[in-house]
Amino acid sequence: MLIFPMNKIVEEISIELYEPSDNAQVIYTTRQLASQIGFDEIQQVLIATAASELSTNIIRYAEKGIITIRILENDKLYGIELIAEDKGPGIANIDMAMQEHFSTGNGLGLGLPSVRRIMDEFDIQSKLRQGTHIIAKKWR
Repeated sequence: MLIFPMNKIVEEISIELYEPSDNAQVIYTTRQLASQIGFDEIQQVLIATAASELSTNIIRYAEKGIITIRILENDKLYGIELIAEDKGPGIANIDMAMQEHFSTGNGLGLGLPSVRRIMDEFDIQSKLRQGTHIIAKKWR
């Protein structure tokens, strides 16, 4: 039996999303937490971009939801975990949604594929008419 070290939550901030201006708080908070654990400026911007894409999708498609940003510690590693949750319409076809340039709205269809590319770990769960839950982690 394999035993994996547990992720310890060092700090956690949740931001409720209702309108596009809430995205500014997501970006600011994500950069601050990424800086706090030693990510360089380029990595801070990339992680904040991933958080921004997740929050923009919530506001655009679900109208409201929550982003939780966590600092994790796992053995000798530190990381940022982004958790995006909404109770919106859900994603009908996750495989299609993960394809570059696929969009059911007026977006470019780059958001979710970009988040997956930027982050080290990415998991998405969605049920029609129940919502979407995404977890993405970046380690240093």
